[in-house]
Formats: sequence, structure tokens, C-alpha cells
Amino acid sequence: MKTIFDFTISLIFIILLIPVFLLVSLFIIIDTGFPVFFIQKRVGKGGKLFSMLKFRTMTVLKAAQQGTFDAGDSSRVTSVGKILRKTKIDELPQLINVLIGKMSIVGPRPEVQKWVNAYPERWTIVHSVKPGITDNASIAFRNEEEILATSSEPQNTYLNEILPRKLELYEEYVRNKTFWGDIGIIFKTATSVLFR
Repeated sequence: MKTIFDFTISLIFIILLIPVFLLVSLFIIIDTGFPVFFIQKRVGKGGKLFSMLKFRTMTVLKAAQQGTFDAGDSSRVTSVGKILRKTKIDELPQLINVLIGKMSIVGPRPEVQKWVNAYPERWTIVHSVKPGITDNASIAFRNEEEILATSSEPQNTYLNEILPRKLELYEEYVRNKTFWGDIGIIFKTATSVLFR
């Protein structure tokens, strides 16, 4: 049921959001040129790497595509990127990842290899399911960038405070996942984005 739901919902929304995709792409090109998409290696189900899509919100850095993620670094965020991040519109291209079966609508957020290596045993449990666009950790840490921006040591804050709590929520999701639970997370996500 989850697989059918993911495929159907992602296909419907990709079709409905074509005008949004085109408009956002135009804004990115006008603001900072190509590329429109940011493609980064993330760790997915079974610990396998896949290419996750986002609208590009930062200036181009080749190393970032290979999985570099410096927590709290917002120095390269573009003017359009700030809006895309605040509204979570930058995440919409991940519907394509869902459509091709690499992600789910709901599931633990995929990480770069660097942060998976920090807690390998815990990630083994998390990687028993497909990663998702949203989950309870995404809702709980919707202001993650603000937290890291105010930290004197954002890397340590992410590694020792934020990531362990995220992993707790990921593990809880894996243990208790249900179809109707996923529907509830989708509604909570929509509420948190609209009324943030």
C-alpha cells in the first residue's frame, strides 16, 4: 500500500506542480544562473548511496555534490535560496526520487555519508526502510538552520545534540510505522509549513 501510495501521490503532485517547477527554475536562473537542481549523494535503504534532488539554494560547490555537508554553513545561500528554504519549496524535486522508488513521501530523512559514519549501528536500523521527504524529525527540527546559526560550534551541536535526537525519532518511526501514521505525519508537515 505504501509503495502504491508513494508512486501515485508523487506522480499526481509532479504533474500539478509543473508550473511551480518552471517558475522556481526561472527565478534560480535569473538569480544565479545554472544549474537549477542540486544533486547530492545521500545514504538510502540498505546503506546504498543515491542521488537526492533539490532546487539549488546555494552557490555551486563541487565538493557538496559528493556529500559534503557543513552543519550551520549558510554563507553560500542565495537570495532566492533563502525563500525556497524557508517555504521548503527546495525539497519538491524529491518527488522525482519518490517516483523512481529511491525515497518515500514519509520516512527518515537521508543523510550524507559523513554523518552516517558518526553513528553506524543506529543508522543500520534506520536504513531498513526507504528514506522520506518528511517525518517527525523534520517537523521537530524545522528550525534547525536557526539553531545551528546561533551555535558557536555548529558541527558539534549537530553531531552531539541534533543528530542523536533525530536518530531517536527515526528509530521510533521504524518500530511503529503504519500507513495511517504516515498520513498523520503528512498533515502535521503541511500544518507546520503553512503556519510556521
